[in-house]
Amino acid sequence: MQRSALAVTAFAVPALALAALTPLAPVPAAAQGAIPDLVGTWTGTSESVVLPAGNAHHRDKGKGPLMSAVPFTMVIEKQEGRRFYGTFSSAKHKETVIAVIGRNGTIYLIDDDGYSFGTLLAPNRMDLCYMKQSPAGRVASCTEMTKK
Repeated sequence: MQRSALAVTAFAVPALALAALTPLAPVPAAAQGAIPDLVGTWTGTSESVVLPAGNAHHRDKGKGPLMSAVPFTMVIEKQEGRRFYGTFSSAKHKETVIAVIGRNGTIYLIDDDGYSFGTLLAPNRMDLCYMKQSPAGRVASCTEMTKK
């Protein structure tokens, strides 16, 4: 009988500790309530890995992976609720983006040749992670964007 009480205690203590700490876990800004006003100019520098040709923002002339960092600007021109559109640009290229925000706070964004998944970290900060695969090259990139 003493063993089963010990087994229950060994299970219950970590479970109760986890339950007590769960409310302290960060929750994406959009999942906390209303979607903030995203219209405006957002900037950030990417942390990217690029294979030959990459895309118009990242060019790799070599054969192996290239670690790349590129400054980006996203201008969100219009937003209605959890839908928005605008432009995403670097010094080398500019393209149109359209996006929606899932009810869990995930951003789903698509541009001319790839797509991003993201998270609203705060009303003025988002993290966008971009992926592209084509016969010419591949890109995997994350950029923390801050609203100006």
